[in-house]
Amino acid sequence: MQQQPPGGVRFTNEIGLEYSKQTLISTTDFVWQIFQQGSEEDRKNVSLVSLFIDTMVGVAYADNDEIHWGGNDQSPTPGGLIEGIADFVRLKARYVPSHWVQPGQGDQLDKGSDVTARFLDYCESLRSGFVAELNKKMRSSYSDNYFVELLDKTVDQIWSEYKAKYHAHYFIMGMNTGSIVLTGFLL
Repeated sequence: MQQQPPGGVRFTNEIGLEYSKQTLISTTDFVWQIFQQGSEEDRKNVSLVSLFIDTMVGVAYADNDEIHWGGNDQSPTPGGLIEGIADFVRLKARYVPSHWVQPGQGDQLDKGSDVTARFLDYCESLRSGFVAELNKKMRSSYSDNYFVELLDKTVDQIWSEYKAKYHAHYFIMGMNTGSIVLTGFLL
């Protein structure tokens, strides 16, 4: 009998096949729920799924556009939006790293997947199921007009309203507490 490498022994003793299967099933079910993919025809046909065990806490992360919840390799969907959707899934799973921006922070929509995830969460608050619908639209193409189709406003209009909402929130918080520190959030 061939001896297992240290990683294989550790996998068997500390993680196990059953836990790994259950993790994949739970994660898949969660993602299908987020993207409202209740039936087989709603889902992307994926023949192979790889499970990577890492010390990072979380259900999804994007690295070099490795996670493609929406679109595909031929899709013109901006990479920042793809990564933002992956981080939106993390946000919904409550796996938010401490270094992420707070809602309303960030100078531009595409300047960090955490900024994009927070913006998508705001869009989701305007229309339940927004991210799932956007994801469906992005399967084969991308257009900024998808935001107009789904929310009746351009991306720039929604971004301005998003920033204004949190600008007022942080301003009021600063005034109520008498603190000027929070004015650092004002843009």
